[in-house]
Parts: sequence; structure tokens; C-alpha cells
Amino acid sequence: MEPLLDFYQSNPAAIQAVMGLEKALGRSTLEKPLTELVRLRASQINGCAYCVDLHTADARKGGEDDRRLATVSVWHETPFFTDRERAALAWTEAVTLVAETRVPDDVWQAVRAQFSDAELVDLTLLVSTINTWNRLAISFRKLPA
Repeated sequence: MEPLLDFYQSNPAAIQAVMGLEKALGRSTLEKPLTELVRLRASQINGCAYCVDLHTADARKGGEDDRRLATVSVWHETPFFTDRERAALAWTEAVTLVAETRVPDDVWQAVRAQFSDAELVDLTLLVSTINTWNRLAISFRKLPA
């Protein structure tokens, strides 16, 4: 498979807009390990090889455990994640698949119990932003390095 388009070079202004979201998210109170789990899970759902590779590596660099990384896709069935992480992962799945899920009330109730209002906005922007990156990378065939 060959990359189709370098979206960074093709429209730098658009990419800078997405990077602005990333900078804002970098200032959020969400824990860095949690943000990498969210990015990884959304990327797995979307089938983005580039982003799965990138966020697995970033999570490892941040000290994430290999066992947890290996089981993010089956987090429902493991004891390795905290209630806060479980709520974030469920939210990630529901928001990533919003056309199918319509974000169920039980998912909202679980995430609401774990995150403040500001964190909920940041978490939702995080999910939305990684979905944007996934769609760019998949559409234009960005390959893992």
C-alpha cells in the first residue's frame, strides 16, 4: 500500500486548526495515560494502523503496561482498568460510533460519575480529535513509520 496524499503538506492551515485542538487538550486536566488509552481505543475501532502504532508507542513511552495495552480492545472483559478508565473507554466507543450508539444513557451516567463538566468536554473533544486524525490517516493511507 502506498500513501495517497501528505495531508500535512497539502493543507497546512487545516492541519494547524486540528493541532490547535491538540494544544488545548494538552492543557486539560485529563491524565496523559488516560488520553493515550482513549486515542488507542478509538484508533482500534476505526482500524487506523498508523494511529494504533503511534499511540501504542506513545503510551509505552509514558510508562503504560504492555498487558493493559494488549487488552485495551477487550477492556470490558479484563480487571486491568480503573472505573474512571472504563467510563472513558465506554464513552470513547459510544462517541466514536455515535451514528450507531446514539451515546446510551448508561454510558453517560458512568462517565458523568467519573469526570467533571470541563473534563467531559475535554474527553469528548479528545475522542472527536482522534477520530479526525484517524479519518485523515485512513483516507490518505498514512503508513506507520
